Amino acid sequence: MKYAVFLAASLTLSCHIAALDHTVDSDTRQRVLETVITHLEQDYVDPEVGARAAGDLRSDLKTHQFAKYQRAEAFADALSDRLQSLTGDGHLNVDYSPTPIDKTVASHQEYSTEQMQHWYGAHINYGVNRIERLEGNFGYLDLRVFPPLEMGGDTIAAAMNVLADLDGLVIDLRENGGGIGEAADLVASYLFDGGRQPLSGIYDRPTDTLTQRFTQAYVPGKRLGGNKPVYVLISSKTFSAAEALAYNLQALGRATIVGEVSGGGAHPFEYLPIDPHFVLWSVTARSINPITGGNWQSVGVQPDILVSADKALHVALEHARREMAGAGGS
Repeated sequence: MKYAVFLAASLTLSCHIAALDHTVDSDTRQRVLETVITHLEQDYVDPEVGARAAGDLRSDLKTHQFAKYQRAEAFADALSDRLQSLTGDGHLNVDYSPTPIDKTVASHQEYSTEQMQHWYGAHINYGVNRIERLEGNFGYLDLRVFPPLEMGGDTIAAAMNVLADLDGLVIDLRENGGGIGEAADLVASYLFDGGRQPLSGIYDRPTDTLTQRFTQAYVPGKRLGGNKPVYVLISSKTFSAAEALAYNLQALGRATIVGEVSGGGAHPFEYLPIDPHFVLWSVTARSINPITGGNWQSVGVQPDILVSADKALHVALEHARREMAGAGGS
């Protein structure tokens, strides 16, 4: 079974991509385009969208729309822009690597230690950017990325334990572009009293299978629990796994979402080498929430309180103070 991940759209195979750039010949451009077209027709998660995009790319190929891109990286960027314009899918990209790509590494998500540290490591505190106790005994957690649990799980657990005894929590995802879905699920698990709450599952088109996901019945340390108020801040930069956390908590009625409409990336992807120097971000799956029956693809997570991102924290805290005052007076 494919390993479904939610990676930030801004992340690329940065350890493969050097400062150098190479040219690309017409045969390579055609081969890459034909491979992408085949993928869209056969495996892209939405068959209708994939077929339509494939037809448009065939027309581009016949009319030599990409012939002007002599630099390989420029060709990859132009193709990525075209794919996203045709599908509205921010996860659908093509990357170029000046050095030959190890197909086994790329296709199995087994990245080097250097790559993983660059994206998720200690230099960014595994995504936990800030923890603070705010006025009114409210907790604040600024998360910038969701790391693999084997790397950052202890850091996330430590942060949630620090915040567990406070009277409420603000989770700030305004600068979070995604990461690994299991880490987002771990954060959600601390916000309930126990059991297994249903989260968005993953439907995979090639295998026609749906893998359901849940909060964890056990978490390390203390939980915030299911009764204290939780606010999640989002922006147009919020994407992928960060959107999953916000969307799932909203669907479960567990959090109030404050801020801007998010980026709209609900399709997990994996890296698929399609040429010795080109990798396709292969999109064969989509998230499905068991409560809503849908997801946030292209439309984004819709805030409960719509406000500009720079005002979201202030508005959330004001709303929280009124909510807690009302609860205390009842």
